[in-house]
Amino acid sequence: MHPMKQVKPKKSLGQHFLTDLSIARRIADTVDACPDIPVLEIGPGMGVLTQYLIEKPRTICAVEIDRESTAYLSQHFPEFATPLVVAEGAEGMSALTLEKGVTERLLLAGDFLRMDLRELFQGQQFVLTGNYPYDISSQIFFKMLDNRDLIPCCTGMIQREVALRIAAQPGSKTYGILSVLIQAWYDVEYLFTVEPSVFNPPPKVQSAVIRMARNDVNSLGCDEQLFRRIVKTVFNQRRKMLRVSLRQLLSADAIATLNADLTLRPEQLTIQQFVDLTNLISPLLPAS
Repeated sequence: MHPMKQVKPKKSLGQHFLTDLSIARRIADTVDACPDIPVLEIGPGMGVLTQYLIEKPRTICAVEIDRESTAYLSQHFPEFATPLVVAEGAEGMSALTLEKGVTERLLLAGDFLRMDLRELFQGQQFVLTGNYPYDISSQIFFKMLDNRDLIPCCTGMIQREVALRIAAQPGSKTYGILSVLIQAWYDVEYLFTVEPSVFNPPPKVQSAVIRMARNDVNSLGCDEQLFRRIVKTVFNQRRKMLRVSLRQLLSADAIATLNADLTLRPEQLTIQQFVDLTNLISPLLPAS
């Protein structure tokens, strides 16, 4: 059999393949902070990260949307059985019957964003990792938040600018929607920066590796959907004071009754202040 040619990075999928193996190993080792549970790798590409993940004594599942990459992986990694094609939603997932204590190597052909994560490891918790496609990293993390009871830990490489936003503290220019929504549920660690030169093709931006670990918050103590809506609404007008940006949600009369400092701009509010604001606004909204 001819050795298979390398996979060509596809612009449409935002593919930039990491070529520095020492960095790949460092990223793979970030999952060790959350041991014993399965690992789900998103977008393995040609397996630069996968090769170090499958050395670990735990179930490793790689999900790849690119057919050329899944063909390459199943040829180069005999540990993987034939790729399981995952239909949208849960169909096809029943193939993943995981026995306790047995480590498996699974390759799934499908779109992570459309997968039913509750079916994936039979409702078991897992670690999310990957060299994430930069154009969908935010969508990946919103899906993580929707499934936060299943994902105690998420690590991996993203655009440095997004990593800085996720890790930003109140008062900084980079503090925004992602910072508030993720830090409400996860402790964020910015681990290290990765230069463009170690990728093929080199991206136009720097990259960074982060780790997010579930904090001990089980309830925010407010209407969580409204919390999310308020955070997005005010940060979409981040230069304006709250009394202006909140007009998207409330009448001027209702805003005048709020017992809060509405001269603040959104980046000045802590997560707790957003929770308090949500509880003040909630009774003033017309019942939907």
